[in-house]
Amino acid sequence: MSIPINSVCIECHLKKRLALARELGDDNQATAYAKEILEVIAHAPEDMDSTWLGSISDGMMQRIYGLDPNRLREEKDFSNRFVLDRLPQIQGRIDGADDPVYAALQFAVLGNYLDFSALQGEVSFQTLEDMLLSAQKLALDKAHYESFCEDLRKGKRLLYLTDNAGEIVFDRLLAEEIQKRFPHLEITFCVRGKPVTNDATRQDAAAAGITFPIIDNGTAIGGTVLKFVGEDLKKAMAEADVIVAKGMGNTESLWGSPYNIYYAFLVKCERFMKFFQKEKFTPMFIKQG
Repeated sequence: MSIPINSVCIECHLKKRLALARELGDDNQATAYAKEILEVIAHAPEDMDSTWLGSISDGMMQRIYGLDPNRLREEKDFSNRFVLDRLPQIQGRIDGADDPVYAALQFAVLGNYLDFSALQGEVSFQTLEDMLLSAQKLALDKAHYESFCEDLRKGKRLLYLTDNAGEIVFDRLLAEEIQKRFPHLEITFCVRGKPVTNDATRQDAAAAGITFPIIDNGTAIGGTVLKFVGEDLKKAMAEADVIVAKGMGNTESLWGSPYNIYYAFLVKCERFMKFFQKEKFTPMFIKQG
């Protein structure tokens, strides 16, 4: 199951990728790329989501233009440092909150702003700085949060599916607060198996100071497409009592799957605005069903 791609996603994807193609080469190459990706779209499976399409596009870009899959390494390193530098202040605000787990969740959802794919050319660290000041005003669904805490209390294993670099530092804080409240829980982090846009990999997890066990999804897909993930993640998902899925990529690729998943993200694109009937940058913490 997934939130399948539609005409809005296709238009957005082509607009962004063709803009990049024209930067990297001449119009003949961009036209050849456009024809090839349109052929893929025309014959794609009905349940295809944009994370799968993105991985195909990345492969084409690497083959046609020699595009470095790890081209955003500098931006990812800066994102990690940006959040780490603010860690003492953020931790202090979490510690002083009436409910530190909820406060950490607010910061973790806000951290989903660091998405260089969905917000191509729009990410501003000054904007993030301003957003941090009002992080604890983010309104998250309290019923789903209470259900989440109850599931954590009863469960034994939490699997945390991460999304972007920088954001993963906020995820670390949330997982640490969860561990404090529910010390019986076994918490495992999952990152991407290979570089894809600014998504977090093992290198970013290490930079963020993650001390929990870490696995990866075994792919260069910016989501969790179940038919392609590696055996480590398949096993972890089967054994998890609770799963946190961060970001739109994990949400769209897992939506409707038969796991106990809580989705945490900011609404950042037209497709999600229409699907969830929410305004852009609405903070979301939801469990399907």
